[in-house]
This record gives sequence, structure tokens and C-alpha cells, in this order.
Amino acid sequence: MTVRRAALSLEELRVAVDAGQIDTVALALTDMQGRLQGKRFHARHFLDEVVAHGSEGCNYLLAVDVDMNTVDGYAMSSWERGYGDFAMAPDLSTLRRVPWQPGTAMLLADLRWLDGSGDVVASPRQILRRQLDRLAQHGLTAYAGTELEFVLYRDSYEDAWRRGYRDLSPANLYNIDYSLLGTARVEPLLRRIRNEMAGAGLVPESAKGECNLGQHEIAFRYADALTCADNHAIYKNGAKEIAAQEGMSITFMAKPNQREGNSCHIHFSLRTLAGGAAMVGDGRPGPAAESGGRAHLSAVGQRTLAGLLATMRELSLLYAPNINSYKRYQPGSFAPTAVRWGIDNRTCALRLVGHGGHSLRVENRVPGADVNPYLALAALVAGTLHGIENELPLEEAYGGNAYEDASAPRVPASLREAVGLWETSAVARAAFGDEVVAHYANNARVELAAFDAAVTDWEMRRGFERL
Repeated sequence: MTVRRAALSLEELRVAVDAGQIDTVALALTDMQGRLQGKRFHARHFLDEVVAHGSEGCNYLLAVDVDMNTVDGYAMSSWERGYGDFAMAPDLSTLRRVPWQPGTAMLLADLRWLDGSGDVVASPRQILRRQLDRLAQHGLTAYAGTELEFVLYRDSYEDAWRRGYRDLSPANLYNIDYSLLGTARVEPLLRRIRNEMAGAGLVPESAKGECNLGQHEIAFRYADALTCADNHAIYKNGAKEIAAQEGMSITFMAKPNQREGNSCHIHFSLRTLAGGAAMVGDGRPGPAAESGGRAHLSAVGQRTLAGLLATMRELSLLYAPNINSYKRYQPGSFAPTAVRWGIDNRTCALRLVGHGGHSLRVENRVPGADVNPYLALAALVAGTLHGIENELPLEEAYGGNAYEDASAPRVPASLREAVGLWETSAVARAAFGDEVVAHYANNARVELAAFDAAVTDWEMRRGFERL
């Protein structure tokens, strides 16, 4: 696995604390929903105690719903088991400054059981680590970049809550896709997010407007898969904090309204452990009719795409983890419905892009912005390994409008369908283990039960008077 240099070394932290520049250190884990949870420490205590001994957190953090309700069905955490702690082991390679919080540094934690029995296998970060370890056994490592879209509102989070999220004011009132004029309306916020993420050790590349009202995307440079997931979680949390400080709000919901949803296209490629491009073949990048578009992909590259296609439906729970996730998948919406691959074809679930060498990569267009990056990247690696280990052949690239391909396998239409595919998947059980399969199936069923019991605005509007 790639060795990463910390954005802030431990010695640099000591110097900054001694100089009075940093007084707070936040230690965070990523929960099932992809959120950062943890504690803020006085910096001296962190240096004196937490660096050497870690900290603890209640194990219900991986066994609650999005409202932090304790729910039944989890083997690792329950009332019967007493809701004990797990150990939060600081990963010092993730230590960094937090420019949007005065005097603050932060880092991420790996989760282990206090009794020394090992890692908490259902922890998203540990799930990704295990898949990357499997990939390394094949002499390969994964690189990725995530493109998160969001909708920005001029209402604060508190105002949005009090108004029941109705009649909010989007930051832009018309489609500003690629518009410099439209994005200039909120450039002070976008600029602040870009620059302060750079101060936190991320590498921002660009910001652009999108199709929905108030919709934007800030893109960051790709990295090894674990770093990419770490950066994704830190950026998503930090962007919300910065927006809140400006009296505004950001949503990363997959489908916040009837217009275009928020995507999270994941660009994914493989390298050898020596750093060589593993997916590149002998042919020129671009369409190659005589080989079904496959000439420029190596055998590893072809088997990677074949494995991703073969596992897309049964691993979709990790790409689309929420009820709302599945409302993105509409014909002509730029969210895919057909499990096909194509060369620079945005109607397919998998889009091959790049110009050869390290730039050749596959873009998975299935995830929305609500995705947990660790789980989605773990699914990409697991699908890749399924293709490589079984030497799966790659179908021809799809060259037309994949929305109209009636013969294509379809992206699951609902969370209920996805969890059924996940629970019965031999690939998921072989890659992740029965405990992880059961844990995340229970998470989905908890959400489905809560949704099934809810009375929605849609029902009230249709039925209050007329039924």
C-alpha cells in the first residue's frame, strides 16, 4: 500500500502546540453513513495520552440509524451486549490542520476491539483496507478520485430544519452548468472551500456549476484509494461546516428534488506496486471497432471492467446505500440505468476515459453524493478482484444511448431490491464475509422499516381531501 506523508507531522504538531497555534485536536472515525464522528481533545492531552494509547468510543456508532437511534439486529452492538466501547487508534498519517476551525488539527482513527481481538471488521475504513490488502496480493494498488456534487442554499441549516426543508432558496435560480457568471454569485464560498481544503492537505483542482438550481461541484486530485476516501469524508464534513459558518447550507442528498440529482462519479484505476499503469494495453486509446473497443485495455484492465459489470447489481448497496439514492436513476438524467460500459459514453454505468498511461481510468457513474466512499471503493476493488481472479471476458463497449438498451442488466430500482441482491450474493460473502454482509443488510432494512412506517408529504397532498 502507498505510504503517505502526513499533511502535518507529529513533531510539527508539537511545535504548533508549544507556540499556541493549535489547542484542539479532533479524532474522527467514519460511520456507516459516511459521517465523521469522534471527539475533540485539548491538544496537550492528545500529545501526552492519545498519541500513545488512543481513545475509546461507544460501539453503537456503527449500529445506529441516521437519527442516532439505537436499533435492533446488529451482532456487534446491542442492549444485550451492553453497548461497550471500541478502541479508536489514531492514524498519524492523516494528521492535518483544519483551517476552517481556529487552532484545530484533526486526524482519522482505525477501529479495534478493546480486548485485543482485532479490527472492527464492519468499520468502513477497515472494510476498504482489507480489500486493498487483497489487491496487493495480486501485485496491484488502486487509485481513485471522487467527484461530489452538491446543492447550495442561502438558508442556514437551522432555518431549513425549522421550515421542514420546504421553500428553500437555492444559491442560483437557473441552470449554471459550466457558467462562470452563475458560479461567480457564490464564488466567495467556493473559493473559501477550495483554499481551506488545500490548507487541510487536499489538492483542489476546480469548481464548476451544474444543472440543478444552486448545484455545484468541487473536484480534487486523485490519490491512492484509502487517501481518496479519507479526503472525501473530510471534505464533505468540512464543506458543510464552512457553509454553516457563512449562514448557508449544502446538501449531498442523491436526489434532493425533482431536478437532477447529486452524483459522485468515482474515477478508478490500477497500478502495479512498482507504480506502472496496470490497465493500459497495446492499442491506442479510443474506439477500436475490431476489438469491441477493448484494444487499449490490458488483460488486467479488461478483467477489471468485466468484474465491475458482473458485480454491479449485487454490490449496488455499497454504491447506493439509501432509499433516496435510487431516485437518481432516471432515463436521460445522466444517472445510469443500464449496466454497460462505453468509451467516453455518459449513458453507461461505466465510462472509460483518459489518454493512456496513468490517465486511463474507468468512471463509475452509479454512486450518488450520499455514498460512503470507503464502502464504494471497497466494492470497486472487490469487483475488480472478481474479474481478475476469474479471468472474466469483457463484453464489447456500448456505443449508443444505453438508456434505450432493453437487453442490458439494470441498476437496481430500489433499496429493497439492492439489499436482496446483496444478501444473496456469493461474491459479497466471499469478499467481505458474512458479518459485514449481515451488518449492512440490517442497516438497509432498518431504513426501509422506518420509511415504510412514515407518512409522507406526497401522501398528504394526494389524500388529505380527495380520498
